[in-house]
Amino acid sequence: MQLIDTHVHLNFEVFQEDFASVRSRWQEAGVVHLVHSCVEPSEFSSIQAIAARVPELSFAVGLHPLDASKWTMETQSIISSLASSDSRVVAIGEMGLDFYKADNYEQQLLVFEAQLEIATDLNKPVIIHCRDAASQLKEVLQRWKNLKGERLRGVMHCWGGTPEETQWFMDLGFYISFSGTVTFKNAKEIQASCKIVSPERLLIETDCPFLAPHPKRGTRRNEPSYVRYVAEQVATLRGEPLETIAALTTQNACQLFGLAL
Repeated sequence: MQLIDTHVHLNFEVFQEDFASVRSRWQEAGVVHLVHSCVEPSEFSSIQAIAARVPELSFAVGLHPLDASKWTMETQSIISSLASSDSRVVAIGEMGLDFYKADNYEQQLLVFEAQLEIATDLNKPVIIHCRDAASQLKEVLQRWKNLKGERLRGVMHCWGGTPEETQWFMDLGFYISFSGTVTFKNAKEIQASCKIVSPERLLIETDCPFLAPHPKRGTRRNEPSYVRYVAEQVATLRGEPLETIAALTTQNACQLFGLAL
């Protein structure tokens, strides 16, 4: 059985001490590929350094919405040139809108749209972070979809939306990725959303080191091997065998990110 963790942050300090053990555990769990997200372009070299040691790692480059204040006149060209500089870059992001922790709407919007422009120019998928911003985000993506068509594609990562919101983004052709939150006992809306995602649009992730799934919730950190718990919960919710969900989500990740296993 093969699994792909489509969203990790392995360059964070919390993994430095025992990285080799973490990698051994994900290999034992059947994780054959990982997609490393990027919070800000200054991380690029540290992510590249990990990829040099870990051939099963692809990665993204972008600016997180909660870091939108760091955007400068040069950031767009920096992201674009980094994305073009390495064939292991498979996406732009993570980008999006987050009004749970910030209210700088105009700045976030400017940064988001600039990165959508990079992605469609380079014909790469986007990794979208959306928190308390689904309706605004849908409007932006709808506008860009009308402009760019199939060149605009991507994933709603660590998805936490309602079934109605889930349908909005599937209608726009986006993939929906579930993290450890889908295993949380009170995450009823996320679980309901998981049940309605089209098979060809379903992805799984850890978003490690954050949001460790049940039964590892409350541990010091999340890690890629725990994506198996996410897969198990998705299989239970959808009434399908674990092997089916593993095969489906692996195929979908390869399709979206252009991965060859």
